[in-house]
Amino acid sequence: MNIIETALPGVLIIEPRLFGDARGFFMETWNAAAFGAAGLDLAFVQDNHSRSQKGVLRGLHFQNPGPQGKLVRVASGAVFDVAVDLRRSSPTFGQWTGTVLSAANKRMFWVPEGFAHGFLTLEDDTDFLYKCTAPYAPQSEFTLAWDDPAVGIEWPVTGAAPLVSEKDARGLALAAVPVFA
Repeated sequence: MNIIETALPGVLIIEPRLFGDARGFFMETWNAAAFGAAGLDLAFVQDNHSRSQKGVLRGLHFQNPGPQGKLVRVASGAVFDVAVDLRRSSPTFGQWTGTVLSAANKRMFWVPEGFAHGFLTLEDDTDFLYKCTAPYAPQSEFTLAWDDPAVGIEWPVTGAAPLVSEKDARGLALAAVPVFA
């Protein structure tokens, strides 16, 4: 696999090895030994799958306490995927990085613990899959406002505003969320 570092230390774009022929393709999306050899010694406890129409924005979610590392990918469709550094001691605190994940490019995105995560769907019927290092804990979940000017994410929104859930519409500003040490 090919690992690409982003502007935020620890957040990685992962390109799996693809084996293709006239029948289609095969790729490993998780292999503990291969990821461990690449420095990603991870233990996943939960897999999630969401489907969204074009223009849906989910996030920016995180848990504190009980932070989740997330290995995310798209099985159909496309998203603009974002991680925001919420580690106060980090030199990149409050900064974001984003990348396009799609069924076509088959890239994965590693979002470590201590980051908020969200995505904007770019196509209808987008299937988004992610593996988590900690179980979902609704009592510890927070939402960083997707449109907080202090973070300044440049979402590729065209036309109408993105469709967000009530919970995500009530997201908090960076100055108000419980950040990590």
